[in-house]
Amino acid sequence: MPQILKLAASQSRTLDTTADTLRSLEDTTRIAASRGIDLVLFPEAFLGGYPRTCTFGAAVGARDPLGREQFLQYFHAAIDLGDTPTGAGDDWIERRLPVAKGTSHRGDGTREELERIARETKVFIVTGLVEKSGGTLYCAVVYVCPQNGVLGKRRKVMPTGSERLIWGQGQPSSLRAVTTVIRGVKLTLAAAICWENYMPLLRHSLYSQNVNLYLAPTADARDTWLPLMRTIGAEGRAFVLSANQCVTRQHLPAWIRGDPPEKSDHIAHEMTAPAAGQDANAVQDTTLNGSAVADDESQPSRRRTSIVTQTPEKHEICWPAADSTGKPGQEAASAAAKSSNGADTDFVSRGGSSIVSPLGEVLAGPLWEVEDGGLLIAEVDFEDCERGRLDLDVAGSYSRNDAFKLTVEGLELNPPP
Repeated sequence: MPQILKLAASQSRTLDTTADTLRSLEDTTRIAASRGIDLVLFPEAFLGGYPRTCTFGAAVGARDPLGREQFLQYFHAAIDLGDTPTGAGDDWIERRLPVAKGTSHRGDGTREELERIARETKVFIVTGLVEKSGGTLYCAVVYVCPQNGVLGKRRKVMPTGSERLIWGQGQPSSLRAVTTVIRGVKLTLAAAICWENYMPLLRHSLYSQNVNLYLAPTADARDTWLPLMRTIGAEGRAFVLSANQCVTRQHLPAWIRGDPPEKSDHIAHEMTAPAAGQDANAVQDTTLNGSAVADDESQPSRRRTSIVTQTPEKHEICWPAADSTGKPGQEAASAAAKSSNGADTDFVSRGGSSIVSPLGEVLAGPLWEVEDGGLLIAEVDFEDCERGRLDLDVAGSYSRNDAFKLTVEGLELNPPP
């Protein structure tokens, strides 16, 4: 019997504040639900932001005051999930860690908001985020089930290049895959973040857990990324989702562009609904994907139209429809952000999100230079993963595990129950 699910990779970009970005994630997930999508992946560092082009005032042997101010802004934008710096694992997942007196949960409430969004939309959410714990930032991914809430979280074990200045190294034990059942289909899923996918042993640690859905949130918009995703699909005999942000220079944070600082409206303790008196259009501006679907008819400002196109392979792409100005939605910066030389509209990341089959075939994407509204959709049969094992199982029949051994500190490499 076919094991069919509908998967999506959202080419969404981080907005001006973390609160706005979280509302945007909700809008996108509601659009996904309206399209019958079972699971959606958001890009690396989507919540909190990927600080592309920012130097943080650092050179070998020197750091300047401006860079420290930039890091302060970035730290404020990061997410507090209530985990410990060393990673509390199951104690964090099962909420066994102590809670401060007078509060109902640990962290700033983002975990609870993500769980609410998944529960209300019935969509399984996987999103990249920047997590703060103690005085350190981590690039992380969280898995959010509609029925059971957060099933797991992992932190990037090897930040790339200048990322090592601002992100700590995550725990290899967090590479543990998670299992879930969606509409009768059993999934074993795990994420490798950006250039972790260039680490062969890390990839093998996921293959060893018999992953059939391999998630690759990224910030890499190079042409070489898609061949890597195709290799992983064929190598692991798994479906691969990869989501990247598409960003023009004008949509980098003001503290990166060098604009005068403004008072942040990031909520430091509780993620709540928009405050009384908030401009409804601010919510409209945070919507990443166009949609004619809105659960709350009393908030027309959240309603956006979309165009869904279908590839020859019958996979869908959801595009934002142009508004009356001819642009895909009103931009917060409006005309004031435009530059006479066009530099503000230059892409600092071109996107490139994609979906790949267990035989390495491209099912959807890559999606280039679609900054707002790119939602790649593919309906897939997970029995294709087992069909692919006829001739290749790199963690089993094709592994020669009598001769080659892999161990990962703190991680059980057998398939999870």
